[in-house]
Amino acid sequence: MDVIQLTRELGKAIQADERYSNYIRARVANDNDTELQSLIEQFNHGRVILNNEVSKAERDENKIEELKTSVGELYSRIMKNEHMSAYNDAKNEMDELLRRITTIISMSANGEDPETCDMNHSCTGNCSSCGGCH
Repeated sequence: MDVIQLTRELGKAIQADERYSNYIRARVANDNDTELQSLIEQFNHGRVILNNEVSKAERDENKIEELKTSVGELYSRIMKNEHMSAYNDAKNEMDELLRRITTIISMSANGEDPETCDMNHSCTGNCSSCGGCH
């Protein structure tokens, strides 16, 4: 089996992983939450208005502060939403899995032992920065 085919098999294994399933379920729940999507739309619109106000030559500082408060409140409501919270948790787990996979692949391509290299290994190749072998 060649490297590309093995990579495709890795892709299938990633999609079979529980972290991937959790991420997809959380993303769908997020996308289907109409209240959350409305808040995100309001937040994005508010940011555009705020950025436009900040960019003006003659700025209205009171208006800017009001917009900052409004955008901040929307952000807080978005982040407190149960679907957004679940999505962030699932995405963080998925991102961590992908970082670990990428690290192992990169370290293997640099000559490390694929059986033992992992994210906990922090060898830079420069012994002066070494905190000791693990």
